[in-house]
Amino acid sequence: GVRMIERGILRAWDGANYLATVQFASSLTTTVAAIPTSRAIASVEMVTGRTVTVAIFDPANPADAMVVGVS
Repeated sequence: GVRMIERGILRAWDGANYLATVQFASSLTTTVAAIPTSRAIASVEMVTGRTVTVAIFDPANPADAMVVGVS
């Protein structure tokens, strides 16, 4: 299950594969690429610079996550 929820900033978007590159708010030096994104989010909403919500399943591995929201 989900271990933690993290807020981040969308830095890049791969709409063909529904993968996001996110800079986590808790560590402005940590950027994680190729995070799977919920298909319930319209691709048009994934604009660089927007705030995203990321569910992290393994806190030791930020790549084991999914973008679950955008605002």
